[in-house]
Amino acid sequence: MNRRKFAQTLATAALAAAAPAVHGAPSNQSELSTAPPYPLSVMLWTVFNNLPFEERLAKVAEAGYSNIELVGEYNANHWTDADFARAIAAAKRLGIRFDSTAGMEHAGHVDGLADPAQRDPFLAELKQALVPMERLSCPGMIVLSGNTVPGLSREAQHQSCVDTLKRGAELIDGKQIDGQPMRLLLECNHVGEAPKCFLTAAAEGIEIVRAVNHPQVQFLYDIYHEQMGFGDLIEKLDKHIDVIGLVHIADVPGRHEPGTGEINYGNIYKKLAQLNYRYNVAMEFRPVGDPVAALRAARELVGQSTAK
Repeated sequence: MNRRKFAQTLATAALAAAAPAVHGAPSNQSELSTAPPYPLSVMLWTVFNNLPFEERLAKVAEAGYSNIELVGEYNANHWTDADFARAIAAAKRLGIRFDSTAGMEHAGHVDGLADPAQRDPFLAELKQALVPMERLSCPGMIVLSGNTVPGLSREAQHQSCVDTLKRGAELIDGKQIDGQPMRLLLECNHVGEAPKCFLTAAAEGIEIVRAVNHPQVQFLYDIYHEQMGFGDLIEKLDKHIDVIGLVHIADVPGRHEPGTGEINYGNIYKKLAQLNYRYNVAMEFRPVGDPVAALRAARELVGQSTAK
């Protein structure tokens, strides 16, 4: 199967993921005055942190979302079998899917892709991470470059990212979770938030993904991080939409909801629709006021911006 055909398969699966998980459950996306052309998600670490996990899912559903991203809550809290059972039951009851996780980042491995000496430990951890992903029916793993390696050239660290992701792609090649292809999603960070991080620019992250050249390895375009460091947000969408498999949303400054800062998210949402983007757009902002209201307003902005 060539890259183009496989990408079409991925996009079809992404659209299917936007549907409710429970037969007969109302479609949260369709409750918008104008439904967006791509599925919306919530990065769970940003909201409702004072509540038990199942209640957090209920709040996200109340705000009208059908997809949730995790950051390894199941690792940090050392979930038991009963914890997994409760979480899975709650997600099914609420019509929620876990679309991706950054579980490896929160499982103690910070050296990541850029250090060739850490390649085997990274791959071993990835293998372990696939187990809870399958259990939670979560097909996407967010990966970071890790910290800059002192004494190693930037070129060598760049190539290490490519080589390690190629090995990671071999581990998931052709595999699916709940009918969706498993994916590795490479994310950059911003030097202000992660001063030691090797990969901070979308341009280099995209270059790495293109060098890996595997349809199950894609780029996570974090709009907030890229605006903080480099800007030219829409130009990168125009040029590289074919390798972008997830978009993260927050405004600058402050990482709050769209409309509180300098980013014109209406134009970004419109551009994504024009480019026929079909993967998740995930809200990763810290709400200024009531989280449910802020998440609802964020959904409405997507619908209004993409109305034909």
